[in-house]
Amino acid sequence: MTLTLGMITTDSTDPEPLARWWAEQTGAEVTETNDGWFVIVTGGVVLLAFQKVEEPTPGKNRVHLDLTATDLDAEVDRLLGDGATLVARRGEEGFRWVTLADPEGNEFCVAQASEDGADPH
Repeated sequence: MTLTLGMITTDSTDPEPLARWWAEQTGAEVTETNDGWFVIVTGGVVLLAFQKVEEPTPGKNRVHLDLTATDLDAEVDRLLGDGATLVARRGEEGFRWVTLADPEGNEFCVAQASEDGADPH
């Protein structure tokens, strides 16, 4: 028996706006809202879900998205313009990535995609 990834779920005190933000960033769409308690985003990099919680999860998130972009600098500028915040620029010329946070503070990374389109990790 093997496991497969079903979706990535993020806790949120207000899941609908956060789900819409991620849908815009990944070229996906919000397909289910379930009265704002469990919001699903499909059509992007992976099935994403955002579930309502009473208060923010404390501490640094232990699971995060690692995304790639063909033009790292342009994509980071776009994300910052759309409400992400910069956590850190990392790496060196051979491999660079940027850690950002979404509008609710959930961290994610964007790395330069390799020229052949393969995952740089």
